[in-house]
Amino acid sequence: MLRLILPLAGLAAALLLWAAGAAWLTQRMPVAADFAPLPSADALWQLVGGGDLWPHVWLSLKRVLVGLALAIAIGVPLGVLTGLSKRFAQGTTPLFQFLRMVSPLSWMPLAVMVLGVGDAPVYFLLAFAAVWPILLNTASGVAQLDPNWLLLARSLSATRRETVFRVVLPGITEHILTGVRLAIGIIWIVLVPAEMLGVSAGLGYFILDTRDRLAYSELMAAILLVGALGYALDYLARTAHARWLHR
Repeated sequence: MLRLILPLAGLAAALLLWAAGAAWLTQRMPVAADFAPLPSADALWQLVGGGDLWPHVWLSLKRVLVGLALAIAIGVPLGVLTGLSKRFAQGTTPLFQFLRMVSPLSWMPLAVMVLGVGDAPVYFLLAFAAVWPILLNTASGVAQLDPNWLLLARSLSATRRETVFRVVLPGITEHILTGVRLAIGIIWIVLVPAEMLGVSAGLGYFILDTRDRLAYSELMAAILLVGALGYALDYLARTAHARWLHR
């Protein structure tokens, strides 16, 4: 019972602070009344029930899946190679650490110049943001593998391909899933600002549109939905990770 009461109490406290903050701001700026909990909840209900928001949601989720798939396709092989080859790790680690510290959003102008407007630059930004936790966690998993597993594979005349797919990847799945979970959180944070440039649909575009239309209650409703969807994605990632550990 306590595990249910405490989260609800935390949400209730946040709701009260939100309402109090909106009421205080309304005294100085009457337009702030649209940011209050009740107008925002009403706008969210209308948007969800009316279906105007769902096309933006599906498109944003599609971009997240594509960006995550690209990050996995790039990060896992590079992580395995980094963990298995000391020379490759020594030659690439400074570069990877340098690129990892560059904000993905700083690439937005270059991405649009090279890839044009549309989904392509968004995919690039999401993949760039998500690849690093996957790559680093994969490399860390390879480094922590029991060396006896690799020696056993060699003694059985396993090929390089067989060693990777039958020994290394099954042994580091937990680390890959941890990296994927971290990547999902990063992608979801980068998604909204990435969709504010050069696209005509998506949650980021919808938030900008509500600002331009001065529909502030809808803006807050979109922010609430972004938080709820992000929480749901993280919950799915945590569940997959927990099930793998149990298995």
